[in-house]
Amino acid sequence: MAEPLNSESMPVSEAKGRYLAKPLVAQRSQPAADLSAMDGYAVASDDLSGPWRVIGESKGGAPFTGSIAVGEAVRISTGALIPDGGGAVLIQEDAERYDDDLRLLDDGKPTDRYIRRAGFDFEDGDILVGPGERLGPAQIALATAAGHSQVEVGKLPSLCVIDAGNELVADPGMAETHQLPASNGVMLAAMSAPFVSRCERIGPVADRMDALLGAFAMAESADVIVTSGGASVGDHDLVRPALEAWGAEIDFRRVAMRPGKPLMVAQKGYQIVLGLPGNPVSAYVTAFLFLLPLLRRLAGAGSPLPHALHLPTIVPLPGGGTRTELLRGRMEADGVRAFMQRDSSALRTLARANALIRRDVDADEAMPGDIITVYPLQYGGNA
Repeated sequence: MAEPLNSESMPVSEAKGRYLAKPLVAQRSQPAADLSAMDGYAVASDDLSGPWRVIGESKGGAPFTGSIAVGEAVRISTGALIPDGGGAVLIQEDAERYDDDLRLLDDGKPTDRYIRRAGFDFEDGDILVGPGERLGPAQIALATAAGHSQVEVGKLPSLCVIDAGNELVADPGMAETHQLPASNGVMLAAMSAPFVSRCERIGPVADRMDALLGAFAMAESADVIVTSGGASVGDHDLVRPALEAWGAEIDFRRVAMRPGKPLMVAQKGYQIVLGLPGNPVSAYVTAFLFLLPLLRRLAGAGSPLPHALHLPTIVPLPGGGTRTELLRGRMEADGVRAFMQRDSSALRTLARANALIRRDVDADEAMPGDIITVYPLQYGGNA
């Protein structure tokens, strides 16, 4: 089983998308003292009827330095420090003031519900985010508010993507009728980008043993190598024998799923090699289910597998077959709609999809409204 790489310390401001290696522990309380949640006037907690005399002001960054006695009030701004002796806030809308004379307006009344108590969000020593969780904008703000300028996160793995196939050409505009633009490499690199420190692309590589061995030799510094094409069992599918000649040990080379049956996993020392199918949809689906979880795990993710939703199907779905099947589909307001086009080379359908629909082996037929398992796709269609 793949284990996370070593960790590193980095500035919180640069840690978006990284996975925590250690628990994030608060180094201060938030708020550090009682603050006003509204604009208004601070008064004593046992002096709620007035009238009051306004004796000063407490502003954000400029607190009132005295204390409040019965019959006194301090003008206060949202987020400002509650002065000593203050226990309630009369909000601006319920106040009537003439010079320094302050009275209640209509049915208004001071209350402590407009006070943000010290430590109500978190207290010094609280565990705020657990190890293995990913840092997004909210977590970065939380870490900063908790007193952290640096965080300990998992290192990102390095990746090498190798396109294999005699039919592939690097320049999409130069593909002849018997050739194909090498689209899998750019696709796999784009999918992997959030989870890797760097991604090197090699190819297209010809279906020759010497060419493949040369490509593997060029990839010897990568933590993960992913190949696209040449992983099946045809006469020109040479990835497996090339890996063995290179010194890698094959773990397995088939999975019971559609699309993506010819999936290969191998290891050489610390390096992990994934051999993906050459058909673009098969490459995408196997990368989504195997490559991305591997990269997340190496980067320190506590839950690296794709997140599943359970939604109603909009269209009827046939029962499951002898292999797990992943259908392209689109999540809509009333559920998820499976696309009828299932050819594993059809990129246009893949580009329209924002979800993969999972149909397990021997699953019952699903009628509209039945709940099915769905994997959201981050970059599908307009999603």
